[in-house]
Amino acid sequence: MRTKQFKSESKKLMDMMINSIYTHKEIFLRELISNASDALDKLYFRSLTDNAVGIAPDDFEIRIELDKEARTLKIIDNGCGMTEDELDQNLGTIAKSGSFTFKQENEKQDNVDIIGQFGVGFYSAFMVSDKVTVESRAFGADEAFCWESSGASGYTISPCDKPEVGTVVTLHIKEKTEDENYDEYLDQYRISALVKKYSDYIRHPIRMEFTTKEPVEKKEGDENAAPEYRDVTELRTLNSMIPLWKKAKNEITEEEYANFYKEKFYDYENPARVIHTKTEGQATYSALLFLPKHAPFDYYTKEFEKGLQLYSKGVLIMDKCGDLLPDYFSFVKGLVDSEDLSLNISREMLQHDSQLKLIAKTLEKKIKSELEKMMKDDREAYENFFKAFGMQLKFGVYNDYGMHKDTLQDLLLFHSSAEKKYVSLKEYVERMKEGQDTIYYACGETDEKIEMLPQCDAVKDKGFEILYLTENVDEFAIKMLGEYGGKKFINVCDDKLDLTDEEEKKALEEKNKACKDLFDAMKESIGDQIGSVRFTGTLKNHPVCITSEGGISLEMEKVLNSMPGAAENKVKAQLVLEINANHPIAEKLQTVFEKDREQLGKYAKLLYAEACLISGTTVPDPAEHSELVCELLTNA
Repeated sequence: MRTKQFKSESKKLMDMMINSIYTHKEIFLRELISNASDALDKLYFRSLTDNAVGIAPDDFEIRIELDKEARTLKIIDNGCGMTEDELDQNLGTIAKSGSFTFKQENEKQDNVDIIGQFGVGFYSAFMVSDKVTVESRAFGADEAFCWESSGASGYTISPCDKPEVGTVVTLHIKEKTEDENYDEYLDQYRISALVKKYSDYIRHPIRMEFTTKEPVEKKEGDENAAPEYRDVTELRTLNSMIPLWKKAKNEITEEEYANFYKEKFYDYENPARVIHTKTEGQATYSALLFLPKHAPFDYYTKEFEKGLQLYSKGVLIMDKCGDLLPDYFSFVKGLVDSEDLSLNISREMLQHDSQLKLIAKTLEKKIKSELEKMMKDDREAYENFFKAFGMQLKFGVYNDYGMHKDTLQDLLLFHSSAEKKYVSLKEYVERMKEGQDTIYYACGETDEKIEMLPQCDAVKDKGFEILYLTENVDEFAIKMLGEYGGKKFINVCDDKLDLTDEEEKKALEEKNKACKDLFDAMKESIGDQIGSVRFTGTLKNHPVCITSEGGISLEMEKVLNSMPGAAENKVKAQLVLEINANHPIAEKLQTVFEKDREQLGKYAKLLYAEACLISGTTVPDPAEHSELVCELLTNA
């Protein structure tokens, strides 16, 4: 037996390997299984040119053995094994990777697919064990050797009795502590779950004996005796081996896609759409993406975490890689398997490189294309999808200063005054009246409340279609778009709305100039709640309405002031009280102005309150409004 110190690193470096590189201790099993898979691949590669190997491809396997009493976990493979020198080099030198060397030596061979590359994964075993033993016999060798270490103190190598080719890694699991439950790594169901999570698509079978209890059949006359059980042991294959995304599309049924999605991503419904794509070239990867039918319960909360599962050669690297999805497509579930991404030393995280960005950009185009196809080919399915995730697409238009509006604008839907159902911006523009250069929209809590707005009557009376915006983000997104297809957007409650011809416009301007003193007196009575008062020609039958001037509408004011922290710095829309110039109330106000200024002030407050009610805004002083109504009724 030879006792040695680790060659190139100190105790401090070993401590870093064990305690700092890996985020989760459970990763150790993924690393050791990956090493075992590499050993099998190396021997399989040799068997292609060397008949002396004598092992059929179907006979390669990885075994896991648990012993709770001895507190040991074994990972066993019948791969290429290691010689004494290889044990010394690969395990005695930290960051020395035999798999990486093998891959370099055979990099011109197309069928070489080795997982390991850094040579530190083996040392993750010390996160959960206080001693590790490796018994290995290399293919073609006459003698086996045992490598043993308890950590940074060093290691020993000595001959051992192992008749079969391959490697046995034995972990002596640490005792349970207050902070760490190491016992879980001796539980067959926990180990099975970790294999399923990280190594489900290792190409070789991973097998483990499962012990369960079954009742012993009672003998005649013992019916009332306490039930007895016996242990039953069966050998189970824990991994699926063949990834669904590696198969050809024509070999996969819709049911298989649906079952995979529901099992993998814990949904009770089939996906709305499946995107199965394989790309080679600048970025080589396979992707299997799903568009859900409904939003998760926490989707619109801070707790929701976006991201796709990331695999490297079938081994799970990250459960949620957020960099592969833009925020506006965060509803997409699925996975990406790539051999080209640069991983960090622990294989838990990505180095941010051009490959990652290229894959993300390609996926974005695929997702957008599938959504456009759904909208065109299955409108009902798309509308149901949009009800669940449309708000996220609108946020995508608004966020990042509108950088993504061109990508998303054709995916948006809004209810319409014309058809009482969803329409896209493209559909709206295609059926605009000849000469119409404006896309009209109105905001409110519901379609029904929007239709009650006085301004809507006038716009519809002119034959124009109105988009109904009922979600908080809607107008912010529209403002960010600015225009669509060269057509500008305008809120029907904007003071710039103009439905009059030149002659009407000129007459209205003259009337407003003539009544300037009237409007000033009314504004003085109402106070700073409004910026101005004027006559308008955009109302049909209603006597009065509220419009806004400037960049902030009344609805935007409501949304902004409802946000957390807004109470200290409230936003105020610049409101205008508009009076129907063709309504009898216009003449009445002029008469009252000439006779009784005090009475005019009461009329002004009353009309403003009525306009607030119509627009869905809270009346500033309900008690005063009630008194004014009663007073005017009494004196009528």
